[in-house]
This record gives sequence, C-alpha cells and structure tokens, in this order.
Amino acid sequence: MTYQAESLTNSSVWAATSDLVTLRQHLLDLFCQLAYQEGDFVLSSGQPSSYYINGKQVTLHPQGALAIGRILLSLLSLDTQAVAGLTLGADPIVTAVSVVSTYENRPIPALIVRKEAKGHGTKAYIEGPSLPEGAKVVVLEDVVTTGQSAMKAVERLRAAGYSVSQVIALVDRQQGGAEFYQQAGLEFEAVFKIQEIQQRYRQLAKS
Repeated sequence: MTYQAESLTNSSVWAATSDLVTLRQHLLDLFCQLAYQEGDFVLSSGQPSSYYINGKQVTLHPQGALAIGRILLSLLSLDTQAVAGLTLGADPIVTAVSVVSTYENRPIPALIVRKEAKGHGTKAYIEGPSLPEGAKVVVLEDVVTTGQSAMKAVERLRAAGYSVSQVIALVDRQQGGAEFYQQAGLEFEAVFKIQEIQQRYRQLAKS
C-alpha cells in the first residue's frame, strides 16, 4: 500500500493518547495495511512462506515509529541502560525507542550492531555511545522467525562486555524463535504474534 500522510487531527491521536492499548491497536492496523502480504515468498532463513511481513513499511512510517517507540519503551525494565539491534531491520526501532525515551524523561541510548566489522577507522562492530562494562542492553528486532538474526546482535554485544538477557520483537512468526531464545537462556517477548496480525488482516479485508 502506498504511504499517504494522515490529517493533523488523525495523526495527533498517535502523539497525544496516553492509552497504550489504543496505540497498540493502531500499530496492529498499520502492520496489516502496510507490512503484511500473502503469496509465495522465500524468507531470509531460506524457508518458504505463504506470507511475508516487511516490517520497515511500519518502522519507517512516522506514526508507526512513534507507536513502536512508546510501546517498546513501556516493556523495558527501569534498569535498561541501552537498546540495540542488528542492522538494518532494527535501526529505526532502536532509534524510535531512544528518541521517545528522552521525551519520557528516561533517556536510553541506542546501539547498532553491524553484520560485519567496519572496514576503516575503529573497525568496530557496534556503533553508538560507549557504555560501562556490564551495562544492561536489551536487543530489539522487527520480525522473528528462527531467532538467528537477533542472536548475532546478542553475541556481539556480549563480546563487547555488555550484559544481554532479553530480546523483544515487534512480530513473532512462531516458527521456533521463542524456543531458540529460551534454550539460549534469553527472555523473549513480542508485541504481536502472527495469528493476531492474520486475524486482523482478514477482518480489515472484509470491511
């Protein structure tokens, strides 16, 4: 679906509402309208799929980014010292959470984990503010299938001396990712499970 700017009145609801339940419903509808597609696809994991979720259609959407920042911030424990994720999918997510956190008077920096070390300068895997050793970092992800992508970020962050014990995703496709994280000793939470998106998608298609 082609992006169209919403009217100021409609758009302001996203910023003004303090009701996260309402905000979550708006975000669910955005995923259904912009990100969810049915057809024949091959996922990054190599698995075939009858549907695909292009999370960037929502994470890079102005109202979507705002909703994501507010909802994910509400899921972070108060002792969270940073949010991080594997480039490219997590980049707009960690940025949204970090920006919203400042407005909520609990500023949380964002870290971006490269897939390969930078080829010049510091040759770092991790971009963002330097944190004290042992800092508690939560890894964020857009869509989880097998869990391997976010795990790369977990490993890089731990290698840098940070403490990582939790992964939070926007969407869980429920294809083994949650079990994978559990076996790795990580807490896992998702804003939406795939069944909820599919159910809402069909409701909207009928309306």
